Amino acid sequence: MEKFYQILALAGVISYWLLVAIVTIRVVFKRRAVSVSLAWLMIIYIIPFVGVLFYLLFGELNLGRTRAERSKNMFTPYGEWFTQLHECQAHQPNLLNLQLAQIHDLCTNRTAIPALCGNSLSLQDTPDKILRSIIHDIEDAQHTIRMEFYIWQNGGLIDAINSALIQAAKRGVNVRILIDSAGSPKFFRSHWYKLMLKAGIDIRQALEVNAFRMFFRRLDLRLHRKIITIDDEVGYTGSMNMVDPEFFKKDAGVGEWIDIMVRMTGPTVNVLAAIHAWDWEVETGIRELPTFPVCALENNGALHPIQVVPSGPGMPENLIQQVLSLAINQAKKSVRITTPYFVPSDTLIQVIKMTAQRGVVVELIIPKKNDSLLVSWASKSYFSELMEAGVKIYEFDAGLLHTKSVVIDQQYCLVGSVNLDMRSLWLNFELTLAVDDYEFTKELYWVQENYLQQSTPISHERWKQRTFGHRMLERIFYLFNPLL
Repeated sequence: MEKFYQILALAGVISYWLLVAIVTIRVVFKRRAVSVSLAWLMIIYIIPFVGVLFYLLFGELNLGRTRAERSKNMFTPYGEWFTQLHECQAHQPNLLNLQLAQIHDLCTNRTAIPALCGNSLSLQDTPDKILRSIIHDIEDAQHTIRMEFYIWQNGGLIDAINSALIQAAKRGVNVRILIDSAGSPKFFRSHWYKLMLKAGIDIRQALEVNAFRMFFRRLDLRLHRKIITIDDEVGYTGSMNMVDPEFFKKDAGVGEWIDIMVRMTGPTVNVLAAIHAWDWEVETGIRELPTFPVCALENNGALHPIQVVPSGPGMPENLIQQVLSLAINQAKKSVRITTPYFVPSDTLIQVIKMTAQRGVVVELIIPKKNDSLLVSWASKSYFSELMEAGVKIYEFDAGLLHTKSVVIDQQYCLVGSVNLDMRSLWLNFELTLAVDDYEFTKELYWVQENYLQQSTPISHERWKQRTFGHRMLERIFYLFNPLL
């Protein structure tokens, strides 16, 4: 009997190392950043069994067979819809400044989505202003409301939004809402969800969490976009989830979440509606493309061009990171970045460092307290090399700064749902806007300036004196970069 157990133990060891060998080969043959591959190999070898399990669950971008096939089949018809926009009057590539023109060329070649002019923009930087504006526009809706969010949590003004949506549905407005399953489990168990369904609102769980399918689809792949379009005439996007900060994560110990949203009118709204339609079809298989925009330029031919940049499975890989790199590389005077989660790729780190080394003023504003311990420590592992390159780093003291924004030379900006971490840049469904509007950019810059006034600069000299234990924690959490 003892010999049988010895043989069984030997067979188990051999089987395990064969599995590790197979997974190692798979990691090596996947084309991605060397640092990511090395981090996965470290996890696999340092944490027996669990490391292999982590890789099988989270190591590869796996949308699931049904959704992947839908995405593949959708790319051509959606590409044709976007290509039609090239013929409308709002598409004025010859009038774009050099910086946005290069971003436009990249996006049109990879997604067929052009930058469109003739928009109006309003920056909304307080929860009360954002939520009351959304309520007002929902109350004015006549035909369609499309919404998608990562987190939808009842309470405060969100209850008023729920009520406004129910009233809209009752007067005949077609309301379609897509909400990430993992981000909003409480909502799907709430009475509001049942009331909204009863009123005729079509609400779908995006990427439903299902333990049975955990080996067939990556469970931490999430719908992270924030989009609202109303009658294909008014649109919103930005960093704020459908939550009232007065009632959201009050026991997390990080303070109130700080966000912005962009309200817009004009042809770019139809592009946002098309992105929602894409996500709706990936999830449901139902195609409901929006109306084609009215492309006539108003406001005496004012440009206000906006380039919509989506990313996610089924869309061109790595697009948002390319746009970020291109924008930062083109900076001549200043780059100011706000992000709650800073665990960037090696490519983006090198771009940021090189920009500072060119003499450009590069400022990074991140929250002092973070709701993710892993991200908080992993972020710190980059501070030394960034400060040595001349990057100025500030920690925001007045809550969890959740705004995702980049302002280049105080002339144009990027704003949306994208964090500067591997999850946003490589994995999730995300959206950002490249906006070439001086007045809007100036307003965003002053919002960032307000953040800066509530932040503490990190001294490079003091940072170098941190303890050995502090440094070790940075490097240990850095190993989990692929999971962040």
